[in-house]
Amino acid sequence: MTVLVAYNESPQGEAAMRAAVGEAVRRKQDLAVLVLTPQVGTGVPATLAHLLDSVPNTVSIAPIAFRAEEADVADAIVDRAEAVSAALVVIGSRKHSTVGTFLVGATTQQVLLDSPAPVLVVKATYA
Repeated sequence: MTVLVAYNESPQGEAAMRAAVGEAVRRKQDLAVLVLTPQVGTGVPATLAHLLDSVPNTVSIAPIAFRAEEADVADAIVDRAEAVSAALVVIGSRKHSTVGTFLVGATTQQVLLDSPAPVLVVKATYA
């Protein structure tokens, strides 16, 4: 089984990555990363590479996947979760206004509704 993290270069993306690594360690599962920003060039983004360097040796990391430019973000996350047989999907969430605290973003809501696995939504302040 695999823990899938939907990553982008943002505080909430980094928080999601830290939470996903923690879950992969705790569950003794592999880690799969879906970069939400379409790939530019051939390499892994520097910030992500730095985060991956801190993953314990006990966690196997699947090849990094990138969202296709034409793909909807939520669909890409759900599709990748199905492809890797994810046991858990981890996504970041940004701060919402007072009214927004009762609502989640459209992407988050779609992932929560369509994901084949439980979803962990992490705020940027995750430590």
